[in-house]
Amino acid sequence: MKKRILSVFLAAAMMVAAVGCSKAPAASGTPASGGTSSAAAAGEAEYAVILKNQSSDFWVKMKEGVEKQAKELGIKVDVYAAQSEEDTEGQLKILESCLTKNYKAIGVAPLSPVNLIPGIVKANQKGIYVMDIDEKVDLATLKAQGGSVIGFATTDNVKVGEKGAGYIIDNAKEGKVAIIEGKAGNASGEDRKKGATQAFEKSGKFKIVGSLPADWDRQKALDVAASFIQQNPDLVGIYCCNDGMALGAMQAVINANKTGKIFVVGTDGDTEAIDSIKQNQLSATVAQDPANIGATSLKEMINAVKGQTKIDPNVEPKTIPVDSNLITKETAK
Repeated sequence: MKKRILSVFLAAAMMVAAVGCSKAPAASGTPASGGTSSAAAAGEAEYAVILKNQSSDFWVKMKEGVEKQAKELGIKVDVYAAQSEEDTEGQLKILESCLTKNYKAIGVAPLSPVNLIPGIVKANQKGIYVMDIDEKVDLATLKAQGGSVIGFATTDNVKVGEKGAGYIIDNAKEGKVAIIEGKAGNASGEDRKKGATQAFEKSGKFKIVGSLPADWDRQKALDVAASFIQQNPDLVGIYCCNDGMALGAMQAVINANKTGKIFVVGTDGDTEAIDSIKQNQLSATVAQDPANIGATSLKEMINAVKGQTKIDPNVEPKTIPVDSNLITKETAK
């Protein structure tokens, strides 16, 4: 009888120990490294980065850049991502969950100019630095609510649009062109559209017959491009604000038997887009450097923590530009 009581006691003790040793759950959403982090289990690192998603080449490369920089500096960083480009609430929940851990600085690539503002304000109130990555936060709204970011690392997206349109201008004699935008209100997409529009108008040889959003979605871009082509049989060029949409637009060109007659230029330098260029489909893409954007953001976060930068809504955050380059068939690798 004593032996049976002792056995029950030992079994119960083992169950308690097992529960005590289990890890806390990761933040809601999609941790970009399978539920923990790059180099550490969630919560052990002093730095975190929250990306838009991990379904596109651009954000995968940014994650890799963050991880590489962290390894070189001998620090740990947790990397998270929203479920999709539409998951604005989910991304905010990830940020709010991160505030319950021991992070000293968090980098965020917001899905919209405003969706993470409540979380950024809460982070500041807890003395946590926030770095703005790639997509610009609405600074006026953030300041009005008492929040701030330490900096903004991004590509000069106006120049990106200028380069994309510039390829069409240099290679098509003249004619009608169209622009396929990202999601209405997204700063990066708006800036690319602005740069492309200014370049086409400045050339004096091209008429913009349409500029419509496709929400960064390939299928929507295919539909928009097909409409442009149907309404303008003499269309000579389409500039797209990301590569996914450019690939959709290219499919519309192929479907209309216009390959070689309509220049399609994308943005980001995604692997699939570069492969399409090599196959004489897409004409070009303006490649950003997401790995460098991620690495630069992490270094800025570390500098703020080490320098004990003051969190002040009245201080204008500095913009840290990361250059882009045009990839054509001649330069594609």
